[in-house]
Amino acid sequence: MQFHTADWIILIASLAVSFLPALLMAKRSGSSTSEFFVSGRSVPWWLAGFSMVATTFSSDTPNLVTDIVRRQGVAGNWCWWAFVLTGIATVFFYARLWRRSGVMTDLEFYEQRYAGSAASVVRGFRAVYLGLFFNCFILATVNLAACKIANVLFGMDRWQTLLICGVLNVVFAAHTGLWGVLIIDMIQFIIMMSGVIAAAYFAVRQVGGLEPLIQALTAPRPSPDGTAIRYLDILPDFSNNLDLAITVFIMPIAVQWWSVWYPGAEPGGGSYIAQRMLASKSEKDSLGAVLFFNFAHYVLRPWPWILVALASLLAFPQLSDIQAAFPHIEPSLLKHDIAYPAMLKFLPVGFFGLMIGGLLAANSSTVLTHLNWGASYLVHDFYRRFVHTGGDEKHYVFVGRATTVLLFLVSSAMVYLLESAKDTFDIILLVGAGSGLLYLVRWFWWRVNAWCEVVAMVSSFLVSLGVLIRNKYGDPLSTHVAMLLTVSVTTVCWLLTAYLAPPTDRQTLIEFYRKVRPFGPGWARIRIAAGVSAGESAGDHESFPLAMLGWVSGCAAVWSALFLVGTALYGRWTQVGWLTASLAVSLGVLLFVINRMWTGAERRQPT
Repeated sequence: MQFHTADWIILIASLAVSFLPALLMAKRSGSSTSEFFVSGRSVPWWLAGFSMVATTFSSDTPNLVTDIVRRQGVAGNWCWWAFVLTGIATVFFYARLWRRSGVMTDLEFYEQRYAGSAASVVRGFRAVYLGLFFNCFILATVNLAACKIANVLFGMDRWQTLLICGVLNVVFAAHTGLWGVLIIDMIQFIIMMSGVIAAAYFAVRQVGGLEPLIQALTAPRPSPDGTAIRYLDILPDFSNNLDLAITVFIMPIAVQWWSVWYPGAEPGGGSYIAQRMLASKSEKDSLGAVLFFNFAHYVLRPWPWILVALASLLAFPQLSDIQAAFPHIEPSLLKHDIAYPAMLKFLPVGFFGLMIGGLLAANSSTVLTHLNWGASYLVHDFYRRFVHTGGDEKHYVFVGRATTVLLFLVSSAMVYLLESAKDTFDIILLVGAGSGLLYLVRWFWWRVNAWCEVVAMVSSFLVSLGVLIRNKYGDPLSTHVAMLLTVSVTTVCWLLTAYLAPPTDRQTLIEFYRKVRPFGPGWARIRIAAGVSAGESAGDHESFPLAMLGWVSGCAAVWSALFLVGTALYGRWTQVGWLTASLAVSLGVLLFVINRMWTGAERRQPT
């Protein structure tokens, strides 16, 4: 594909608009680690929300959705649509508690919630495990997608793409801190959405328009892998393909959402989602940011990607068709996820430059966040806590910038170990399986202790490692069987530990309760020991029944809006009517709950 003058102008303009404003924040972010990693805890809800949604929109996300749709149909997206349950639970159960804790990172929470050497072990180990190894694995996934896009569009080798992305992202991440990341994210989200909407429009036009596309894919047809699939169905076909229905719908909706730790969709909030909540200027802003993120993440973005994926089934039915159209593609990169960048060949002059600018923005928004988030773990929760405890703020900011460079170098090396977005997504889900329920329960049950965290990490890793080894050298387990096995073993192990291991020091529990004030019956014993009455612990704006009502109505509103867009595109107007009514009712209940909770949040002062 060739870049024309108009493409270059639009690309350069989009990069300038994205990155130049962030440079103005460099001096402020370099003044302290609080400014560098949590923006001085003064971020408004809309900026934090934009940053969350931009971070989860990376260069690998359109590729991942395309891979899913080509192999499993639209219904295959339930593997991440099910995380609506997790995201909305964070809004109503956890967002205010995170902001109230006052920690700088979610790992610092461990030594606030637990006590003794086990708490320090968990904090230090997870700082390295998540900040370095797991984080670099995710960064490698994002950069693998960038490499595939650049290889298809321009014939670039992996090292060339990594060099360009490295220079662009590392310089800004190290220089501007979280303030720069937040500003870049907000601007880049607008550019990204403009690009993907343009890509969807021209992809659909290339195959004859929306109506012919829908007609061609309404009846079951063989997937590129040979399985007959009803591609347009939002729910899987339970009658003809039960195994696929279990994998893509039943497991995600029944087990995966609460049991799996996945960055951006952690049960109870965590990683960079927690970082944005902790950076918010109040509990109200923390709650509002996560709510906005969930609507933008699940309603605004999926359908442009899905339309391109569906159109690719007509333009390139088989991988061999992509290979024929792009003979220079590196063979190891030729997977179904490469169909998305292949469809960009149909973009006209000018829009091609906009899309490349959008893809660079998508890559940068995610990479910048993961570099800053990973550096916060390694510097604040490991280096500052266990290695060099007496440095001044400028020293730790310098180490944070150096760590940013290290993270990108390690993740770039890992790019050469990966093959496709969907396979990598499945591995991440499996490795994080089983520990999710612990992250939900630890806020509301005093008996959860630091050893539960250690046991959950170790058992989840060992079982998933055993599954991966068996899949490689023996009879492979199906995805849902492997997940059920990992979740069951891990959950049993940490629940037994909660009763058998020494409980957390009583004074630590009392101090945590007084600071965070978790609601519900799980802290009744500690509340009494702390001398706090039931009326003082939480008003009527903070209770399980109200939070449950908000959770149910929020999930219903997000799913109704998501499927309303899809059924409107399909032209199924009866379903549009029912979904519109469902959306109206659920939004009404949601607004009632939010008003009660926001009113209550205003009574508390930021920590």
